[in-house]
Amino acid sequence: MYSTSEFRKGLKIELNGEPFTIVDFQHVKPGKGGAFIRTTLKSLVSGNVIDRTFRSGEKVEKPDLEEKQMQFLYETENEFHFMDSESFEQLFLTQEQLGDARNYLQENVNVTLLFHNGKPIGVEVPIFVELTVTSTEPGVRGDTAAGATKPATLETAMIVQVPLFVCEGDVLKIDTRTGKYIERIR
Repeated sequence: MYSTSEFRKGLKIELNGEPFTIVDFQHVKPGKGGAFIRTTLKSLVSGNVIDRTFRSGEKVEKPDLEEKQMQFLYETENEFHFMDSESFEQLFLTQEQLGDARNYLQENVNVTLLFHNGKPIGVEVPIFVELTVTSTEPGVRGDTAAGATKPATLETAMIVQVPLFVCEGDVLKIDTRTGKYIERIR
Protein backbone atom coordinates (compact mmCIF):
# COMPACT_ATOMS: atom_id res chain seq x y z
CA MET A 1 0.00 0.00 0.00
CA TYR A 2 1.13 3.54 -0.75
CA SER A 3 0.25 6.54 1.39
CA THR A 4 -0.50 9.86 -0.30
CA SER A 5 2.71 11.23 1.26
CA GLU A 6 4.65 8.84 -1.05
CA PHE A 7 3.06 10.20 -4.26
CA ARG A 8 5.48 11.34 -6.96
CA LYS A 9 5.39 11.65 -10.74
CA GLY A 10 5.69 8.27 -12.42
CA LEU A 11 4.51 6.25 -9.39
CA LYS A 12 2.24 3.37 -10.39
CA ILE A 13 -0.87 2.80 -8.26
CA GLU A 14 -4.02 0.66 -8.55
CA LEU A 15 -7.58 2.02 -8.39
CA ASN A 16 -10.64 -0.22 -8.76
CA GLY A 17 -8.47 -3.07 -10.06
CA GLU A 18 -6.86 -0.98 -12.84
CA PRO A 19 -3.22 0.19 -12.86
CA PHE A 20 -2.53 3.92 -13.22
CA THR A 21 0.60 6.05 -13.30
CA ILE A 22 0.72 9.48 -11.64
CA VAL A 23 1.26 12.11 -14.35
CA ASP A 24 1.01 15.12 -12.02
CA PHE A 25 0.07 15.83 -8.41
CA GLN A 26 -0.39 18.86 -6.17
CA HIS A 27 -0.56 18.98 -2.39
CA VAL A 28 -3.27 21.45 -1.27
CA LYS A 29 -3.72 22.81 2.28
CA PRO A 30 -6.83 24.98 2.37
CA GLY A 31 -7.39 27.47 5.20
CA LYS A 32 -10.29 25.40 6.47
CA GLY A 33 -10.48 21.63 6.57
CA GLY A 34 -7.92 18.91 5.98
CA ALA A 35 -5.20 18.80 3.39
CA PHE A 36 -5.72 16.88 0.16
CA ILE A 37 -3.78 15.82 -2.92
CA ARG A 38 -5.02 16.61 -6.44
CA THR A 39 -3.68 14.11 -8.99
CA THR A 40 -3.78 13.51 -12.73
CA LEU A 41 -3.64 9.77 -13.45
CA LYS A 42 -3.11 7.90 -16.72
CA SER A 43 -4.47 4.37 -17.14
CA LEU A 44 -1.79 1.87 -18.15
CA VAL A 45 -4.45 -0.31 -19.80
CA SER A 46 -6.61 2.10 -21.81
CA GLY A 47 -4.45 5.24 -21.82
CA ASN A 48 -7.33 7.37 -20.46
CA VAL A 49 -6.37 10.33 -18.28
CA ILE A 50 -8.44 11.14 -15.19
CA ASP A 51 -8.27 13.67 -12.36
CA ARG A 52 -8.68 12.31 -8.84
CA THR A 53 -8.50 13.91 -5.39
CA PHE A 54 -7.22 12.01 -2.34
CA ARG A 55 -7.45 13.01 1.32
CA SER A 56 -4.11 13.47 3.04
CA GLY A 57 -2.96 10.16 4.57
CA GLU A 58 -5.27 8.05 2.40
CA LYS A 59 -3.84 4.71 1.26
CA VAL A 60 -3.92 3.22 -2.25
CA GLU A 61 -2.99 -0.24 -3.54
CA LYS A 62 0.28 -1.17 -5.23
CA PRO A 63 -0.46 -2.74 -8.62
CA ASP A 64 0.75 -6.24 -9.46
CA LEU A 65 3.01 -5.17 -12.34
CA GLU A 66 5.82 -7.12 -13.94
CA GLU A 67 8.22 -6.05 -16.70
CA LYS A 68 9.75 -8.58 -19.08
CA GLN A 69 12.36 -8.10 -21.78
CA MET A 70 10.95 -9.52 -25.01
CA GLN A 71 11.91 -9.52 -28.65
CA PHE A 72 9.51 -8.32 -31.35
CA LEU A 73 9.36 -11.04 -34.01
CA TYR A 74 6.83 -10.09 -36.69
CA GLU A 75 3.40 -8.62 -37.47
CA THR A 76 0.43 -10.42 -39.00
CA GLU A 77 -3.04 -8.98 -39.63
CA ASN A 78 -3.25 -6.60 -36.62
CA GLU A 79 -1.32 -8.99 -34.34
CA PHE A 80 2.21 -8.26 -33.14
CA HIS A 81 4.17 -11.33 -32.02
CA PHE A 82 6.77 -11.22 -29.23
CA MET A 83 9.13 -13.82 -27.75
CA ASP A 84 10.44 -13.98 -24.18
CA SER A 85 14.25 -13.81 -24.38
CA GLU A 86 14.71 -16.27 -21.50
CA SER A 87 11.96 -18.90 -21.82
CA PHE A 88 11.38 -18.51 -25.60
CA GLU A 89 7.63 -18.36 -24.88
CA GLN A 90 5.70 -16.43 -27.55
CA LEU A 91 2.67 -14.17 -27.21
CA PHE A 92 0.92 -11.59 -29.33
CA LEU A 93 -0.66 -8.18 -28.77
CA THR A 94 -3.24 -6.33 -30.86
CA GLN A 95 -2.86 -2.85 -32.35
CA GLU A 96 -5.16 -1.47 -29.63
CA GLN A 97 -2.95 -2.89 -26.86
CA LEU A 98 0.19 -1.41 -28.43
CA GLY A 99 -1.12 2.08 -29.14
CA ASP A 100 1.55 4.39 -30.64
CA ALA A 101 4.36 1.95 -29.81
CA ARG A 102 3.53 -0.01 -33.00
CA ASN A 103 5.03 2.88 -35.05
CA TYR A 104 8.48 2.13 -33.62
CA LEU A 105 8.60 -1.68 -33.72
CA GLN A 106 11.16 -3.30 -36.02
CA GLU A 107 11.72 -7.02 -36.34
CA ASN A 108 14.18 -8.49 -33.82
CA VAL A 109 14.18 -5.37 -31.60
CA ASN A 110 14.15 -5.91 -27.83
CA VAL A 111 11.40 -4.09 -25.94
CA THR A 112 9.96 -4.14 -22.41
CA LEU A 113 6.46 -5.59 -22.07
CA LEU A 114 4.40 -4.56 -19.05
CA PHE A 115 2.18 -7.23 -17.44
CA HIS A 116 -0.67 -6.63 -14.95
CA ASN A 117 -1.83 -9.72 -13.05
CA GLY A 118 -0.09 -11.88 -15.65
CA LYS A 119 -1.77 -10.23 -18.68
CA PRO A 120 0.22 -8.09 -21.15
CA ILE A 121 -1.06 -4.49 -21.13
CA GLY A 122 1.56 -2.48 -22.97
CA VAL A 123 4.98 -2.03 -24.50
CA GLU A 124 7.80 0.34 -23.58
CA VAL A 125 9.99 1.06 -26.60
CA PRO A 126 13.46 2.64 -26.40
CA ILE A 127 13.51 6.47 -26.23
CA PHE A 128 15.29 6.70 -29.59
CA VAL A 129 14.91 4.34 -32.56
CA GLU A 130 16.60 4.25 -35.96
CA LEU A 131 14.19 3.84 -38.88
CA THR A 132 14.78 3.84 -42.65
CA VAL A 133 12.94 6.22 -45.00
CA THR A 134 10.95 4.20 -47.56
CA SER A 135 9.47 7.11 -49.53
CA THR A 136 9.66 10.89 -49.61
CA GLU A 137 9.42 13.64 -52.20
CA PRO A 138 12.72 15.04 -53.45
CA GLY A 139 13.68 18.44 -52.04
CA VAL A 140 13.12 21.26 -54.56
CA ARG A 141 16.21 23.33 -55.32
CA GLY A 142 15.81 26.87 -54.05
CA ASP A 143 13.08 25.86 -51.60
CA THR A 144 15.28 26.59 -48.59
CA ALA A 145 13.09 28.70 -46.37
CA ALA A 146 14.22 28.48 -42.75
CA GLY A 147 13.01 25.26 -41.17
CA ALA A 148 11.38 23.90 -44.35
CA THR A 149 10.18 20.31 -43.94
CA LYS A 150 8.51 17.60 -45.99
CA PRO A 151 6.67 14.38 -45.08
CA ALA A 152 8.59 11.10 -45.16
CA THR A 153 7.20 7.57 -44.79
CA LEU A 154 9.33 5.29 -42.61
CA GLU A 155 9.71 1.49 -42.75
CA THR A 156 7.01 1.06 -40.08
CA ALA A 157 4.50 3.07 -42.21
CA MET A 158 4.79 6.04 -39.84
CA ILE A 159 4.83 9.49 -41.49
CA VAL A 160 7.16 12.10 -39.97
CA GLN A 161 8.17 15.64 -40.98
CA VAL A 162 11.84 15.82 -42.03
CA PRO A 163 14.21 18.46 -43.45
CA LEU A 164 14.41 18.83 -47.24
CA PHE A 165 17.83 17.14 -47.54
CA VAL A 166 16.51 13.72 -46.35
CA CYS A 167 16.27 11.14 -49.18
CA GLU A 168 14.83 7.64 -49.59
CA GLY A 169 17.06 5.03 -47.96
CA ASP A 170 18.36 7.39 -45.25
CA VAL A 171 18.34 6.08 -41.68
CA LEU A 172 16.80 8.56 -39.23
CA LYS A 173 16.90 8.84 -35.44
CA ILE A 174 13.33 9.30 -34.12
CA ASP A 175 12.29 10.30 -30.58
CA THR A 176 9.55 7.84 -29.50
CA ARG A 177 8.19 10.22 -26.83
CA THR A 178 7.25 12.89 -29.38
CA GLY A 179 7.36 11.02 -32.69
CA LYS A 180 9.68 13.65 -34.17
CA TYR A 181 12.78 13.53 -36.32
CA ILE A 182 16.04 14.10 -34.39
CA GLU A 183 18.85 13.56 -36.90
CA ARG A 184 19.99 11.67 -39.98
CA ILE A 185 22.29 8.76 -39.12
CA ARG A 186 23.37 7.74 -42.64
